[in-house]
Amino acid sequence: MPRSGEGYVLAYAGAVCLAASALLAGASAGLRARQERMSELDRRFNVLKALGAAVTDGRGRRLPAAQVNALYAHSVREVWFDPAAGTVTTSAPAAGSPALPVFQWIEDGRPARHAFPVSGKGLWSTIYGYLALDATLSEIVGLTFYRHGETPGLGGEIEQPWFQEQFRGRRIRDGDHLRPIVIAKGAASPGAADDASRVVVDGISGATLTGRGVMSFLNRSLEAYAPYLRAMGKGG
Repeated sequence: MPRSGEGYVLAYAGAVCLAASALLAGASAGLRARQERMSELDRRFNVLKALGAAVTDGRGRRLPAAQVNALYAHSVREVWFDPAAGTVTTSAPAAGSPALPVFQWIEDGRPARHAFPVSGKGLWSTIYGYLALDATLSEIVGLTFYRHGETPGLGGEIEQPWFQEQFRGRRIRDGDHLRPIVIAKGAASPGAADDASRVVVDGISGATLTGRGVMSFLNRSLEAYAPYLRAMGKGG
C-alpha cells in the first residue's frame, strides 16, 4: 500500500490503536495482582485500625506492609456468624449465605475486641468502614472510614480523627437494648451526649446529608449484627 492517501492514514491509525490497546491490556493484567494485594493490605490495615491496634510509627506513618500483614495474621481471627443458627465458624460461607463477617482481636486465645464492616450511601458516594466493639460487645473501641467519594473539607471530614474519635468509648448496648447513634447537625447541644437512650455525637458543619447517611447505615449495621452481640457479648 502506498505510504500516502486516506487508506494508508486509516490503516496506520488502526495499527497504532491496536498496539496501544494491547499494551494497555497487558499493563492492566500485569498490575491486577499488585492492585489486589494493595486492596487486601488496605482492608487489613483498616480492620486493625478499628480494633485499636498500633498501625502507625512514632511519626504517624503507616507501618510497612510486612508488619501490617504479620500483625493481622498473629492477632486477628476472621469468623462468620450465622444469625439463624446463632453459630460462629471460621469456614468461609457459600455464596448467598446470610452469614455475617466478623474480625476478632485475639488475646490469650479469646476474643478481646470485635470488628465488622459498615457501609452505606453518603451524599455522593458509598462509604465503607469498620466499627469495633469491646469484649462485651457493648462499647465502641474504634471506627474508621477508608473509602468514599464525599466532598473534601465537608463530608470528607468523616475520615478525620476528630470525627471518628468521638465514637470511641461510647456505650451502644444495655443488655438486649441497642442505643441508636445520632449524628447532630453541627455540634451536639449541651447535655445531649449524656442522653441515656441514645448516643449523640457532633456532626460536620455543611455536611448534614453525609451525616444522615452515616447515621443511617451505622444503626442499620448494628441492628444486623444484634444477634451476634446478644450471642457473644458477656456482661453487656
